Amino acid sequence: MSDDNPHSSRGSAGKTWLERIASIFSAEPQDISDLEDIISEAASRELIDSDTKSMLQGVLDVSKMRARDIMVPRSQMATIDIEQPVSAFLPILLENNHSRYPVVNEDKDHVEGILLVKDLLQYALDPNQTDWHIGEFLRPAVIIPESKRVDALLKEFRQKRYHMAIVVDEYGGVSGLVTIEDILEQIVGEIEDEHDDEEDNDIKKMASRVFQVSALTPLDEFNESFGTGFDEEDADTIGGIVLHAFGHMPERGESIQLGDLTFKVSKANSRRLLQLQVIKAKQNVAAEDNGS
Repeated sequence: MSDDNPHSSRGSAGKTWLERIASIFSAEPQDISDLEDIISEAASRELIDSDTKSMLQGVLDVSKMRARDIMVPRSQMATIDIEQPVSAFLPILLENNHSRYPVVNEDKDHVEGILLVKDLLQYALDPNQTDWHIGEFLRPAVIIPESKRVDALLKEFRQKRYHMAIVVDEYGGVSGLVTIEDILEQIVGEIEDEHDDEEDNDIKKMASRVFQVSALTPLDEFNESFGTGFDEEDADTIGGIVLHAFGHMPERGESIQLGDLTFKVSKANSRRLLQLQVIKAKQNVAAEDNGS
């Protein structure tokens, strides 16, 4: 085997001698941008599939995030008041299907603790068990600042074996909550459980003018439900229409007006829209009511 041959059989056939020397001095990525380039290159060479690339990108994204970036905002927190009787808060449990709920005293700025539904069921569903109070079942609430790094929070979730944290702003007011599922969804995408049936993921009426709509709702189905005429040549889903209208990846809470409808992003990650709140104009609702 000759050393004069610049294309030896030792794995560097595609590189010039200059490139090989350069690779010796730049073998390690210097920053996250370098890592992203390596992941993209591996995907383009089909060394990893698209799902693996997405998860690796999600891990890198999480390393840049703070709790404020992924938290469920205060306005969307499902909570239980510590003085509510079981008849009052049981519908909240059945509607939301969460395993944990913050328990508050009068308002969301006063979190008394976290209720695990499994701790309560044996008492709430037994009519003979009447001598108990919800405060007896509370677990301590973990409080974190909005600036908490998400990767550090995930490590704490795993080490200390808790699944929910209450997020507070610089003044101590509650601004939202984060669960371990919220973090994992940033890495692996939307996690659906046995409560996430097909019907709930489509279009759900929340009030006379307000609807919760999956961003993946087919555009023809959305047009039929809302009487709109969005062009199916432009996108397959309503999320695609909204994303194109924004012109950028919107964050949770951003809204945009399209015709007589207001679209507000209620759930999204760094890569895609998940859930939209759709609000009809008042005059349209009034016209529908008069016509019925």
